[in-house]
Formats: sequence, structure tokens, C-alpha cells
Amino acid sequence: MNTQSILQSPKRLVIALAAAGVLGAAAGGAYTSAHAVGSAPQPPVVAAAPMVAPIAAPDFSVITAQQGPAVVNISVSGMTKTALDGDDSGGGNGPAMPPGMSPNDPFYQFFRQFGGVPGQRQAPQRAVPTRAEGSGFILSPDGIILTNAHVVDGAKEVTVKLTDRREYRAKVLGADPKTDVAVLKIDAKNLPTVKLGNPKDLKVGEWVLAIGSPFGFENSVTAGVVSAKGRSLPDDGFTPFIQTDVPINPGNSGGPLFNARGEVVGINSQIYSRSGGYQGVSFSIPIDIAMHVKDQIVATGHASHAKLGVAVQQVNQAFADSFKLDKPEGALVSNVEKGGPADKAGLKSGDVILKVDGQPITTSGDLPAIIGQMAPGEKAKIEVWRDGSAKELTAQLGNASDKTQVAKADETVAKGKLGLALRPLQPQEQKEAGVAGGLLIEDARGPAANAGIQQGDVLLSINGTPAKSVDQVRETVAKAGKSVALLIQRGDEKIFVPVNIG
Repeated sequence: MNTQSILQSPKRLVIALAAAGVLGAAAGGAYTSAHAVGSAPQPPVVAAAPMVAPIAAPDFSVITAQQGPAVVNISVSGMTKTALDGDDSGGGNGPAMPPGMSPNDPFYQFFRQFGGVPGQRQAPQRAVPTRAEGSGFILSPDGIILTNAHVVDGAKEVTVKLTDRREYRAKVLGADPKTDVAVLKIDAKNLPTVKLGNPKDLKVGEWVLAIGSPFGFENSVTAGVVSAKGRSLPDDGFTPFIQTDVPINPGNSGGPLFNARGEVVGINSQIYSRSGGYQGVSFSIPIDIAMHVKDQIVATGHASHAKLGVAVQQVNQAFADSFKLDKPEGALVSNVEKGGPADKAGLKSGDVILKVDGQPITTSGDLPAIIGQMAPGEKAKIEVWRDGSAKELTAQLGNASDKTQVAKADETVAKGKLGLALRPLQPQEQKEAGVAGGLLIEDARGPAANAGIQQGDVLLSINGTPAKSVDQVRETVAKAGKSVALLIQRGDEKIFVPVNIG
């Protein structure tokens, strides 16, 4: 039989296997008869695996009817500033941008973030009205509502519309950008409310349902399954997201994610998209984290988060082998804030954090998510792996709102003439790279990026002077002329790269 035809026809494949005597019930008689007349012994019959009955989807109409009335549409109006007539070089309040630079240019945000082009006047600005829409859900009969912080960011007026078409002016009690949670209050009574569930009970593959207002289409219902739990996203280190394949689009932000029992387990917050619309990957904030933030906002008007004062990175298999770890888990400490909580507790660069208060750190993203839900001033027991054995330290946590010396150092270098964010190489990294010193390039912008410097390169020297510290590089650049020569290592190659800083 032709192999191609078998692959295309499962039924013909079963027939072919039965004829060869390798299927159970159909081939059993032929095997016995052949063995009785002295034929060669046949391979034993393997029982077929039991069929797994398909799991029926929950009745989404029941969940929608029971919980839908507590889901609201949120309309936001405000003002934003924009350059007059596209002029990026006149006088005004905005940063001066390079003439003719498109907002889609990769360096547009770089210049905006770091104050524009030095020596040029700021662009004239004018205030223009803006409108946006999102979703939310009612927690209490007296009008407490949860939504995303980015939905009400910069809002001058917030309007909440219920499913029965009633509208209320809402007050923003507070918003926490670190977790993207905001709390609203409307003046109403006897409102419908949602039921809350426990996101820790969610299982990957479980059905979930979203209700919201994508693109302004109110009370739209979409469904899917849980794709993963505990996802860490760039710039969202305080939240271990629930990843789903529920269709979520602009306007769904702030709406509830329900489990199959009709309980809210998350707030729909972000999507991964190259087009701006849904592409199969959506992220929700676990409701227990959101409620922790909500309780703080209702009580004090703001939320606070603890910090440990370390920069961490993922532990891969190579690191696990080098540090003699059983498996590639934990958070590798790459830098410690001088004078911060971790420094005072005795943590060092090269430590691998395994647990916090008994909670395992599987990936580097677990650490900020756990620490961020603790209170400033709280003491945490930190289990670290150091020199081939576990060690327990106790740290009194700081406040995440405080600026760290580690961040200041990186920002200063990134804002400098070179546009590089640097850090010293760890001993194991030096060994793997085959160098005796050098600085790891964690980010390249501006002149350095234009010259071809890339993240992950190792800076070995600048103008022939070995790169030993961030401060030394900064001083060398300050004394240099209009260009510098950087010796970098990329993989197994070492190359000089001229960078124009004039």
C-alpha cells in the first residue's frame, strides 16, 4: 500500500494494520489459527487505549444571564497635548524632536523619553479632547467597580453604563499602574454584583468566559480556555498573568474573566498583538491580586508594594549546571541595590533565589510578583543557593515607590552620550565568554545602536582602555572627542566599533 495514501486515510490505515495482525480484536482470530498450524509466533496483542469522553463546554448562556448584568461599559473623556501642525522644532511645552521624524520611527520614543534633541526649542503644544472606552464589573451593591488603571488614565470625566441602559457619573477612588488596577465608585444602591472565584484553582485547559465592550460593542461575550498561569510580561513584574485564548480586543480592558462556574477569576488587561487586535493570546490579572489592591485603594486612596532591591534574570540550563542546581529554576541575582533591603540582608550577585517565605521561585518573574504583593516594612525569609548549598536570609522589604540606586545607574548610562546600559559580568559569565573582565551591554540606544552595538554584546575596552566599571566608562566618554572606539565581543568574535558621539 502506498504510504502517502495511508497517511491521508485513517480508515485505510486501520485496515492495513489489521491485515498485518497487529490489532487486537479483529486480528486475534487470525493469530490463533495461524499459531495452531505451526506458523511463526506472532507479536503479542496490545490492548487499545481507552477512549476519553469529550468534556462538554459549560452553558455560557446561563453564566451570561446571571453575571452579565454586573458588567458595565466605561466611557472616559479627557485632554491630551499634541504638537501644533506637526511642528517638532518650535517653542512650547513638548520635547523638541528631530525635524521630520515620524512617530513610527524607532527612535521617536527615545527622544521623547529623554527630553528631545539637546539645544532645540520645544515644540508648541495644544490640548485636544480625547475619548476612550473600556469595561468593568460591580463588586458591591453600593457601586464599587473594578477596572484597569490604563482605562481611566488621565480621565477628566468617567461615565458608567449598566446593561439596563442606566448611566452614572463615576469617581475614580484610586489607580495602581504597577498592577493596572483601578477602583471606581458610582452613587447607586441595590446594584447587581459578580461572584468571585479563586484563580489558584484554575487549571490550564479549563474553560473561561469574558464579557466586555470590544470596540464599543457593549456586553459582548467571548470564550476560550486557560493557556497558562503565572505569566510574566515586560514592565509588568508585579503581576503573574493568566494567559488565555479568549478573544479580547480594545474595549474589553477592565472586564471580568469568568470560570465555568460563573465566578470572576481575573480582569482582562492585555493582548499580544502585531496588528492591534486579537491574535490568540490574551492576559488577565488574577482577581486575588486585584482585590488586594482594591482593599488598599478603598482604605487609603492608593496601593503600596514592597521591594527587595535586586535585579534578577532567568536561570537557564547552563547556569543550573554551573551552579550545581538540580534543575533550571529560581531567580539569578545579577545586581543588588547598594544600601537596599537585599544588600542589608546579605544577598549578593550570583545568588539564586529559590524561595520567599516558603513560596517556590520557579522563574525569575515569580520573584517580583510575590514581593510586590507584600507590604513595605514586612520581613521576608529568602532562601538562596550560594556556593553549592542553600542558605536562608531575612530581609526587611522596602517600598517599590522609592527609586533604586541600581535603576539610577542604568538610566544615567542609557541617557549618556553612548546610549548604553551596562553592568559588570558575573564570574561565570566571564568564564563562558572567555574574558577576564568587561561589561555586559543590557541595552543599546541612540549613537551606540546606530553604530551596530547590540544587547548582549560585551564591552571590553573604550579607546584602548579596558572597561572595568560603569563609572570608568562614563568618565572616559566625558573626556572623549566626537567619536570613540569600542572593542566588543559578540559570540566568539572581537571587533572594534567606532561610535560618533559628537
